[in-house]
Amino acid sequence: MNSPDPLVSTRIRVEQDVFAVRQLGREVGRLVGLEDQDQIRLATALSEVGRLLVAAGRETEVVFAASPDGVPALTVKLEHAAHGDADQLAAQLAQVARLVDSMEVRDGETGTIVRMSRRLPPNAPVLSPGRMDDIRSELTGHVPGSPFDELAVQNQQLIATLDEVRAQRDDLARLNAELEETNRGVMALYHQLSDELEETNRGVVALYNELDEKSVQLRAASEAKSRFLANVSHELRAPVTAIIGLGRLLSDDASDPLTSEQERQVELIRGSAADLLSLVNDLLDLAKAEAGRLEPNWSDVDLKAVFGQLRGTLRPLATRPGVDFVVEEPAVPRLHSDEVLLAQVLRNLLTNAIKFTAEGSVRLAATRVGGEIEFTVADTGAGIAPELQERIFEEFYQVPGSQALSGKGTGLGLPYARRLVGILGGALRVSSEPGKGSTFTVSLPVSP
Repeated sequence: MNSPDPLVSTRIRVEQDVFAVRQLGREVGRLVGLEDQDQIRLATALSEVGRLLVAAGRETEVVFAASPDGVPALTVKLEHAAHGDADQLAAQLAQVARLVDSMEVRDGETGTIVRMSRRLPPNAPVLSPGRMDDIRSELTGHVPGSPFDELAVQNQQLIATLDEVRAQRDDLARLNAELEETNRGVMALYHQLSDELEETNRGVVALYNELDEKSVQLRAASEAKSRFLANVSHELRAPVTAIIGLGRLLSDDASDPLTSEQERQVELIRGSAADLLSLVNDLLDLAKAEAGRLEPNWSDVDLKAVFGQLRGTLRPLATRPGVDFVVEEPAVPRLHSDEVLLAQVLRNLLTNAIKFTAEGSVRLAATRVGGEIEFTVADTGAGIAPELQERIFEEFYQVPGSQALSGKGTGLGLPYARRLVGILGGALRVSSEPGKGSTFTVSLPVSP
């Protein structure tokens, strides 16, 4: 990978330069395609580093560069000639490092170096050589909007006026007085802006600390939910199993004969209890996956054997005459994965496809794409609208208006399948079009 291409460089000598570098950082970030919030984060980090270096009496060189190769990123290097400040400076910048994707503080050959980077978003313009030249041209003409620029212009005008009207002593005194008053006003304005900038920086750092705390609270809430689901599912299993057993006893030939109405009611009870047991089992499986209790048992999986087992166990479910159930021979014979979890995912997807396909076909296939194996379950069912294709992976969500042609769904199968695929180191996605069917694709690495 090539080293980052420089875009522009500047120096920080006094406090006023920190304000100018902050503005330059935002301008460079805008030109390379950073989003507004990322521009603010980068500019805030720059001003904090610059403020610390100025407070330490350091003259600092600042170089902005872009890395178009690999993951495109904007990098900034700040370097000053003093040695031995790296450890102390790194401790002072611990909170600031959260504002950028990476920050490195080290002692280099020419002094202490602070290097930070921010990744560009996927929709950022491509950093081609022509684009880089255009950015350099725009930065060459960039004029910082600092009040001190106006002061410099006024100084130049004053010198020209003194050369032209040297004999007018009274006017010179008046101009000097006005210049001093302007200087005091500009300095007061700068100090006000500096105080507001420091307050903003502290607010940004405090906000990120608060977000970290909220993240910890969300993880704790998720763990509590998983424990609740596991406990409730475990407690419900016993009474539901008892109801199913009592229903079998009532329908058994050895028991007292039932009337036709009683037999119908007993079958309703047994069917409802079976549905409830299926829901309880799904809840328990989902709770185990969320709690991280499922550990893959890695081994070499014979995909032909797995596909043969799925073909044999699921063919009795595909009883509608207008639906072809096809399990193709896998193009890749073996895979290093967890055979039980993989079969569970594919069985779940195939069962869903069979339930919601009235005519056409349900097809399972496996092919190798690069370093991954893709399992596809394609059906010709009703399909799913684009805006609902991610929602089907939410717990208990079912597509409005959809109705299974056999059995009842719980809305837990697809969320559980996606979690299992994640445990196996892969990804589960769907592509669908209403009226034309759906295709679920499981991508797993050949060697996780």
